Amino acid sequence: QVQLVESGGGLVQPGGSLRLACAASGFTFSSYAMSWYRQAPGKDRELVAASTSAGGNTNYADSVKGRFIISRDNAKNTVYLQMNSLQPDDTAVYYCNAFLFRQGVAYDYWGQGTQVTVSS
Repeated sequence: QVQLVESGGGLVQPGGSLRLACAASGFTFSSYAMSWYRQAPGKDRELVAASTSAGGNTNYADSVKGRFIISRDNAKNTVYLQMNSLQPDDTAVYYCNAFLFRQGVAYDYWGQGTQVTVSS
């Protein structure tokens, strides 16, 4: 059974930091690209950060470049999102995603999301 379980969300003041974690199980984690998405109220879900399966390449939304860092520990089947200098516009539900395209089949898994609220 595939599971992605996010943790680490919460309420933080502007300028603060949070570290999200996503623990994966039920699939070969090291074969999957892992990403973080977010969805703010009334807005579409957007890609925040992505990491290739080995973690050698990462990609970030322009709005978070220089503030957020995605990393993964394939030995622990966990992907992280370190979020620094948080701003109210970062308030959203953050989702973990695992994706693999192999032999014409797409494998696409989502976590349940964790709320991040940036407010004074």
